[in-house]
Amino acid sequence: MGRVTEEGKIRKSRVLGTMEVLEPEEYEGLSVNGKVELIQQLIPLGLMYVNELLQSEVKELAGDRYAREAAPKERVRHGSNPGSVKLAGQRLRLEVPRVRNRRENCEVPLKSWEALQQSSGEVQAQLLRRLLYGISCRKYERVAPLVPGAIGLSASSVSRQFVEATAQQLREFQERDLSKLDLVALWIDGKSFSDDMLLIALGLTNDGRKIPLGFVQSGTENSVALSDFLRSLLDRGLRIEEGILVIVDGSKGLRSAIQKVFEDRAVVQRCQWHKRENVVAYLPKKAQAQWRRRLQKAYERPIYEEAKSALEALLDELDETNQSAAQSLREGLEETLTLHRLGVFQLLGKSLKTTNCIESIMSQVEAVCHKVTSWKNSSQKQRWLAASLMDLEPRLRRIQGHQHLPTLRQALKQELGLASNVQIQDQTGAANFN
Repeated sequence: MGRVTEEGKIRKSRVLGTMEVLEPEEYEGLSVNGKVELIQQLIPLGLMYVNELLQSEVKELAGDRYAREAAPKERVRHGSNPGSVKLAGQRLRLEVPRVRNRRENCEVPLKSWEALQQSSGEVQAQLLRRLLYGISCRKYERVAPLVPGAIGLSASSVSRQFVEATAQQLREFQERDLSKLDLVALWIDGKSFSDDMLLIALGLTNDGRKIPLGFVQSGTENSVALSDFLRSLLDRGLRIEEGILVIVDGSKGLRSAIQKVFEDRAVVQRCQWHKRENVVAYLPKKAQAQWRRRLQKAYERPIYEEAKSALEALLDELDETNQSAAQSLREGLEETLTLHRLGVFQLLGKSLKTTNCIESIMSQVEAVCHKVTSWKNSSQKQRWLAASLMDLEPRLRRIQGHQHLPTLRQALKQELGLASNVQIQDQTGAANFN
């Protein structure tokens, strides 16, 4: 339907489209300026709603303002007090109306105001996410004045609340029960924080979900520290009785710890990417690209015997040209072919042949933690890492080929002698019986 303008022309009515609801992931993807602009738009509406809520209760208790009454009212309006309310993680000033009982000579509390004051934890939760994603403590004080009426946001108070929030997350992360997780694989790799190394364990459930399990702070990837770390995972309920595949980069200390703690319940897959790069590092630069392609082509052969034969042929050639490179390839070669030997390389090799999954998570942690230019102590490092991992966890995607993980579990049982008469589907679809 249209309407006639002064010029006599008909203007069509404007039809509004469907209102789009902003998802949490979209909000996190906004720049700092975008987030502040959004908060600026929403806060006046929020304050208007709070004021309407309070005035509605005052009207219910004391009646309409300036209304004539046949008899004096028991409850009357009694001015206002300065107060503040939490909105969008900020505390904002407003005038709080008062109501007084003249008969009992006391103030009547507003239930709606009391409810608004009981939103405990909101500030900590909001600050945690904002500080993790884009606003450092130092910048926060400069951003806060852009939000109308924001108070109580000095750098020191923000930092204090952030420490409390991340300390709570660190406790939850370190203590949560692992016994309910049905894990079939595990990645372990290190992340550097200043002069320290934090070794992270990432679990893979039988339905393809990635779950950060824990971490340990260690100067190097040494066997003693890693053994204690793996035992702590078992103490928290980590189940390996059906066997588990452990994907590592080739650290000798880590390999020793796995063998010592998991004993005959773990099968190790060495990262093929690390192995390939270690080998070509011994070669002249002009030859590296060619050898990188040849090694990759050999590893991509889906059948164990074919892949091993291709790699042994390259070994023979390297023995003639560069024995150091040959020795690097020979060391741990069998463990780089674990997925081939289990018969699941073609089904799951893309996701499990390297440590890429955990390195991708560490790059996301780095995107959060890079703003910290000075690591003051161990607590700070561990709090930031735990908070980052727990925030990332709900958004981690299932691995490619996750529907084949039950096949990996059966292959692990067969490899470790944990089951008899196990049927394994190989990459061609044929069944193997033992």
